[in-house]
Amino acid sequence: MGDPPVRAATAAQARARFFNSANAFNLKLPAVPRARFDAARDAALADAAGTGAYPMDQSAAFGCGFPATTPLVLARYLRIGAGETLSTRFAASGEVHYAIAGNGETRVAGETIAWGPGDVMVLPGGEAVEHRATGGAAAVLWTVTNEPALAFERLNPPAAGAAAVDPVHYPAAEIAHQIEVLQALPAAADQAGVALIFSAERTADSRNAMPSLTLALNTLAPGMHQRAHRHNAAAITLCVEGEGCFSMIDGHRIDWSPFATMVTPPAEVHSHHNGGPRLARFLIVQDGGWHYHARTMGFEFAE
Repeated sequence: MGDPPVRAATAAQARARFFNSANAFNLKLPAVPRARFDAARDAALADAAGTGAYPMDQSAAFGCGFPATTPLVLARYLRIGAGETLSTRFAASGEVHYAIAGNGETRVAGETIAWGPGDVMVLPGGEAVEHRATGGAAAVLWTVTNEPALAFERLNPPAAGAAAVDPVHYPAAEIAHQIEVLQALPAAADQAGVALIFSAERTADSRNAMPSLTLALNTLAPGMHQRAHRHNAAAITLCVEGEGCFSMIDGHRIDWSPFATMVTPPAEVHSHHNGGPRLARFLIVQDGGWHYHARTMGFEFAE
């Protein structure tokens, strides 16, 4: 616990602790587990499920004192019952949402966004958010925030209207069009897939969806694999579409399952493989904004 001061004349002095080069850098932290979350998905998609949130919390596995999927990011499934409303106010600087099922409306910061399956939204933090299911059926959203990053420093979310992002809506039809445009471009010799990166007017300079989080929809053609690589950003992946697909993470195989969430721990070599007959699609959120800002992304190919 460090050496206390020899003499302390005040309470502030008594709180001091001292380490040295032999014991200050020997922290042994539990690794972030690679994982695939099925239980939270199944609970959110169950016909009998009610309105509520289903977090993917593995904080206990890596010694974190607050809910977290990875040290800086928390993912959830949100279920909104037919005709019902789910109100949230996450302690985050922003939110990423993907509509898995159903239709709905989201009200935030004086705007209303009508969404359906395959739509993506990025919302500002510090705001009350209302998600309402429309169309006579329940709706399910996949939601990712940077709540753990704020909790780590005991920070408050931005005041209402002061977030670094505005409400942004990416409709499924526009996403499909953008993917078609990218697929029509000449491919590089070692390019196995096509990735669509989501950004916005205020975050375009960094290419991020919000300052701390990057968001991309990756595609992979049948019989192809994404070149093995590593980076220091942890990745949270939603398996949107893919038959016979799997990921190799640090030598461990994780098979895809529809709308399951996978975690790729930081710095572990990983690749994605499509053994099925159709185009695979997977949505990836990374805490890459932090690493790009700190110049610590550490991206490199491993093959």
